Amino acid sequence: MTLVLRGRERGIATLTLDSPANRNALSARLVDELAQALGDCARDETVRAVVLTHTGTVFSAGADLKAPPNPYTFVALLRQLVTLPKPVVARIDGRVRAGGIGLVGACDLAAASAGSDFAFTEVRLGVAPAVISLPLLPRMDPRAAERYYLTGERFGAAEAVRTGLLTVASEDAGGDADADAGSGSVSGSVSGSGVDRVLAPLLDGLRRASPQGLAAAKQLLAARVLETFERDAEDLVQRSASLFASPEAREGMTALLERRDPAWVL
Repeated sequence: MTLVLRGRERGIATLTLDSPANRNALSARLVDELAQALGDCARDETVRAVVLTHTGTVFSAGADLKAPPNPYTFVALLRQLVTLPKPVVARIDGRVRAGGIGLVGACDLAAASAGSDFAFTEVRLGVAPAVISLPLLPRMDPRAAERYYLTGERFGAAEAVRTGLLTVASEDAGGDADADAGSGSVSGSVSGSGVDRVLAPLLDGLRRASPQGLAAAKQLLAARVLETFERDAEDLVQRSASLFASPEAREGMTALLERRDPAWVL
């Protein structure tokens, strides 16, 4: 069974994270499959843009603690999203946590339903949003990043737009039950509600743009983000590895799996 479904409609390729049993956690296998699918889209001249979406109620819960990807492999995936010569658009209709927010931050555009919510949960596990900071910190409002990195609070779609994490969010809390994310229909008409309604004009604009124009514009926009990869990637990978190997992180992970508060909670 594949963990990344593929669809296509009018030049828009749809890649759907399809591992709902573990809330689309970023396992080594899922990361590898997503990287392969993105590479295929990059080489396909009929693909104008890519939509990255999900099955189930969670876009991604972050790293799969049972089968995590190699940190360098995950950094390579984030960089691949940033440098892909075609725009990548995140389509979110649910919860996004930790490393999943890194995927969203690496996309060029991001749309979410009003009921979606986000949280940097790392700090509550004894670690930090280290590697995912590469695409996020250049794009997010600094004060917002400080608040949500440090508190681990949940925040909604409207706040995510304000912080710069999202491009747009729907105003209604309704889902898109009539949209089949795995079929590529999310890139179709405006007849749906919620996220697909606000996503439609973005995709229409991308279809009207020339491939060369899109690639050149994206290169301009990604330059500042790529500077952080070149400067900070190695340091952040090492810092993340050190945190995950610490006794405090082991306590945080154990507490999560045992569904209890970690020892440091007052």
